[in-house]
Amino acid sequence: MALIYKPVPKSNKWIKQIFSAAAVAKGAVVRRDCAWVEKVASMKDLETEVRNRRFHMILTGDQCVIICNTGHLQVVC
Repeated sequence: MALIYKPVPKSNKWIKQIFSAAAVAKGAVVRRDCAWVEKVASMKDLETEVRNRRFHMILTGDQCVIICNTGHLQVVC
């Protein structure tokens, strides 16, 4: 089933670049420093793109962890 999502605004090339990583295509995990996200883009824009793609994002410590998979998420511990 193909995902339908709204494209990232052209003004935010950095977020677009994150989602062009090979890990995204494989359904893997992408991790970024939260402070860096705020410096070059915004957490709001990143969250919007993650939601549009129906992926999952976890904030832990100073890291944003994006699970590039639309499947069920279960936190074990």
